[in-house]
Amino acid sequence: MGSLPAERRLSVDSVCIIGAGPSGLAAAKYLLAERAFSRITLFEQRSTVGGIWNYVPLPATTPRDLAVPQTNPHAAKDEPIWEHSNAGKILGQQEKDEAAFMTPLYDRLETNIPRGLMGFSDLEWPEDCQLFPKHEAVLEYIERYAEDVQHLIRFATQVLDVQVGLDQRWTVKTQDITRYSRGKVDEQVFDAVVVASGHFNVPYIPQVPGIEGWSQAHPNTISHSKFYRKPEDYAGKKVIVVGNSASGIDIGAQIQEVCKPPLLMSSKSESFLVNDASASKCDKPPIAEYIVKDRSVRFEDGSVESGVDAVLYCTGYFYSFPFLDNLKPPVINSGERVESLYQHIFYRAQPSLAFPVLNQKVIPFPMAEAQAAVIARVFSGRLSLPSEEEMKGWEDGVKQEMGIGREFHVLKFPKDADYINMLHDWSSSAHNEQGRSALEHNGTVNADRKAEPGKVGRAPPYWGEKEYWTRERFPAIKKAFQEFGEERHSKRTLGDVGFSFEQWKSEKQEAGES
Repeated sequence: MGSLPAERRLSVDSVCIIGAGPSGLAAAKYLLAERAFSRITLFEQRSTVGGIWNYVPLPATTPRDLAVPQTNPHAAKDEPIWEHSNAGKILGQQEKDEAAFMTPLYDRLETNIPRGLMGFSDLEWPEDCQLFPKHEAVLEYIERYAEDVQHLIRFATQVLDVQVGLDQRWTVKTQDITRYSRGKVDEQVFDAVVVASGHFNVPYIPQVPGIEGWSQAHPNTISHSKFYRKPEDYAGKKVIVVGNSASGIDIGAQIQEVCKPPLLMSSKSESFLVNDASASKCDKPPIAEYIVKDRSVRFEDGSVESGVDAVLYCTGYFYSFPFLDNLKPPVINSGERVESLYQHIFYRAQPSLAFPVLNQKVIPFPMAEAQAAVIARVFSGRLSLPSEEEMKGWEDGVKQEMGIGREFHVLKFPKDADYINMLHDWSSSAHNEQGRSALEHNGTVNADRKAEPGKVGRAPPYWGEKEYWTRERFPAIKKAFQEFGEERHSKRTLGDVGFSFEQWKSEKQEAGES
């Protein structure tokens, strides 16, 4: 990634974090460990931690944000779905309404990353957890990870607007989320903001000739993976699944078991995951045109399929931050990437604004920690940033290599592993003197319960040979896991599905390889 000249040093006393998902929680932990901030506040619009790992059943009515096509990244703020909490029954109290927000979780989702690779560095998975955890297990894991920072979180609070003032401080406007009326609007000023609200909210459904007329003539036949919940909804139907990344492969495999054969898998490139040929699945090129008559679809190879009952787009999401729409220069234009950033993290014009885990095709939890370590040390003044000109040079270099579109934030292996280790080395280069002594502040904000007395900062993860070995093989490991069928739920380790790093290492040494 090149050298990082020490030219710009921030002075931050208060930090706002937006979102209590994995990346927001990691940011909170690493900021606490710096013992340098008088105020750390984490705003979360839900009543629980976990972000997109909170499962929400599909509402009975058509979701407001399901537009066909969907090509606008500038979405309005999230609207809550109200549901009863079961806490009242457990505690013997009156039930209360709680705000839920749509997430992409579906009923039978299991991670596509083995648990040993995807976890946080300071929290082990339960021993009885399967190798590729179910989404319920992931949420429980995140809830345990959040225990140390619960006191920082303001739940049921939605961020409406974030603007930077002439003094370079950030005014954050929030609103309490209430069931029957508009909640109180509040404004607070912070020295720095961490935008950890994620990027799996605004679906992308491309503009294809005829798609709008087709959707109007055949309502509710075109959808997006954000609104997929169970394969039974597609039983006996002729189905096209568009896209072959993680969600497309997994959802397609589920639908393939119940739909009218063959399932039509439309994609523009080869998948990075294992995608075996099957008599009950037919690979097709991208859709070139929708034809209303006979519910037909023409593909780019000229072939036509008629009588199509459902088209499910697994085509990803726009980057979208509606509370930053007034930011200049903007971070969102096309929505295909976040603009004016340095190292995929820092807003170039005012680097006290940071964005963790924007990257695609990465292992998100260790990535969140590695980036949080750098963010915390930059905000505490223990790390410096290069000049704005040099930061722009970094962005221009990535644009030249990866383009200005959806590939900009993609870090395919081994780039993701190398990036995690670069962040580790960068954060580890921080000088040991704090910008301010924790003793200058009172309260519990500066007390990192995991930190050693007198020690400043948390050590982020570093990937060694085993992590690289596992990361390179995880698509094959997932395939082996899936082939056990229902028995897969008893598989806990890599060895249980036929993979051994130790054996591979021994065989490599015997062969005389370094």
